[in-house]
Amino acid sequence: MKSSAIWRTPRGGSLTKLAYYSTVQHKVAKVRSFDHSAKVSLQETDGDPLYEISVQEEITARLHFIKFENAYIETCLDFIKDHLVNTETKVIKATGGGAYKFKDLIEKKLKLKVDKEDEMTCLIKGCNFVLKNIPHEAFVYAKHADSEFRFQNTHPDIFPYLLINIGSGVSIVKVESEDKFERIGGSSIGGGTFWGLGALLTKTKRFDELLQLASKGQHTNVDMLVKDIYGGAYGSLGLTGDLIASSFGKSATTDKEFSKEDMAKSLLHMISNDIGQLACLYAKLHNLTRVYFGGFFIRGHPVTMHTITYSINFFTKGEVQALFLRHEGYLGAIGAFLKGAEEDNPNQYSWGENYAGSSGLMSVSPDLNPVQRARSGTFSFDMLEMDRLERQLVNLPLLQDPTSYIPDTVDLTEDALAREYWLFCFEEALDGVVKRAVASQKDQPEAVERAEKFRQKYRHKLQTLRHQPFAYGSLTVRSLLDTREHCLNEFNFPDPYSKIKQKENDMALKYYLKVVKSVEELSWEQRQFTLVKGLLAGNVFDWGAKAVSDVLESDPDFGFEQAKQQLQERPWLVDAYNQWIERMKGPPHKCALFFVDNSGIDIILGVFPFIRELLIRGTEVVLASNSGPALNDVTNSELQILTERIAAMDPVIQ
Repeated sequence: MKSSAIWRTPRGGSLTKLAYYSTVQHKVAKVRSFDHSAKVSLQETDGDPLYEISVQEEITARLHFIKFENAYIETCLDFIKDHLVNTETKVIKATGGGAYKFKDLIEKKLKLKVDKEDEMTCLIKGCNFVLKNIPHEAFVYAKHADSEFRFQNTHPDIFPYLLINIGSGVSIVKVESEDKFERIGGSSIGGGTFWGLGALLTKTKRFDELLQLASKGQHTNVDMLVKDIYGGAYGSLGLTGDLIASSFGKSATTDKEFSKEDMAKSLLHMISNDIGQLACLYAKLHNLTRVYFGGFFIRGHPVTMHTITYSINFFTKGEVQALFLRHEGYLGAIGAFLKGAEEDNPNQYSWGENYAGSSGLMSVSPDLNPVQRARSGTFSFDMLEMDRLERQLVNLPLLQDPTSYIPDTVDLTEDALAREYWLFCFEEALDGVVKRAVASQKDQPEAVERAEKFRQKYRHKLQTLRHQPFAYGSLTVRSLLDTREHCLNEFNFPDPYSKIKQKENDMALKYYLKVVKSVEELSWEQRQFTLVKGLLAGNVFDWGAKAVSDVLESDPDFGFEQAKQQLQERPWLVDAYNQWIERMKGPPHKCALFFVDNSGIDIILGVFPFIRELLIRGTEVVLASNSGPALNDVTNSELQILTERIAAMDPVIQ
């Protein structure tokens, strides 16, 4: 493992953030077409497999970001020392006020020079990085909604925006591009004020305990409201009776003792409202609608996010939303790391969150023994891992409006019934995936042990998502599949279904010409209906569904015709067939973008005859497939080989 590291310790904060880069070796399943050029005819190749499968070792760059309590600084340094062995690293990057505090200790223990980076520059670099690379990074917090966290779509252009960084004080920064930003304002009344005044009022010294008190308090016992002065609302000024007229106003006119909880809540409201109004004024002054909040004052605490959200909504009358970031606690560490890695230009790549190694938003595992070694040898209770993707991601140029495009049909974060259904489906299917993973590596005796570790890890992830569906942004079927693949990869099962896919593809190819011929003999109306039924029947062959995998395991001869016979009669659950037929009677479509699904019968006997009809009409067809494995879905490399083989059989496809 090759690594370089930085860290950030906030001024007065209790957490240190460590960032390091490593190269990770993992297995990848590759397919390569057999050379059939020497064969005289297609019939001679019938018994031969279409392609060969090999497993190769690949190196991937990975970024690790870890948060831990300052109390464990010595353990952290031991960890860095272990991971920096035999590297050329001579300098460790540091940012934040606490970097001075540990400078001597770092240099002495690691024999490295500490290079201090500008805190604000690092913060902005980190913010730009997460907004560009992590889908659903930003969210709106709605305390009383069915889903507290409403994640925002990743915007193709993240600039310009306003960043309100609430540390000891408040810095308000206007960010216009990757390298252009300006501190346009600020306030001395920030997180340090809440902590300091809170400590004086409640004798509570810990920041998190202070927030805990505030979450249990009732500010109306301490604050003077509009109705306390006027007996109700002040209608002519548009002020409701429950609006705070004076923070801590009742304490001057009442002799009674106030509870710590009520005072902490009143103080939190006072400071949040002040920050919220400042943010609104600067947003209006600079005509900005995207306002992100970060800093140790936020730290993902619901009570803080709620008070700031309320304040922003009130002062802008709902025109500006308060946006929070899933990884705001890492921004400085990420930025400092990027500064240190500028010669490698990390921004030229796209990075994806590795769900197997990330603990997610609002992680509830700080009770871990800090010295306990987890999967990557860390002692942290909160971590983020990002893998460098093979190619840079861009917005699909065919999209009419990339900003409004949502690639998922159901948001499981918001739909509790659907969430429980899908989590149950994935748990039900887990035994089958484990069985398939072991079967894919029969020659490796330790495969059973690795598969069991995968089972435990993925089941734990599903349990976490049941209680914290917002952990990795919007929860969707796609993110559940991604999480499963990340966990399989971690335990070196790159494509457990590769041999099944190979067998099913070889089998389906034998029937392709027969299916095409039978379709061609039908009348136009019958042909259209048969092609659509073929699509629906082909989609049955999905090993992700337990009921289907049980049938395919017990009856290997279950085929295309049986699947078509078992389709329910129309009307189907989602049925737009009549509209489709009417459209097909008109001029050909200019272009069809087809997102394919399963290998074997689905792609070969369902999809290809259907798109063949479109091609005959003169429509350009684009087939879109997964770049990496997911159950028995056909991958892009497999699809290319399949398409070439079918083209050799069928002049229309050719």
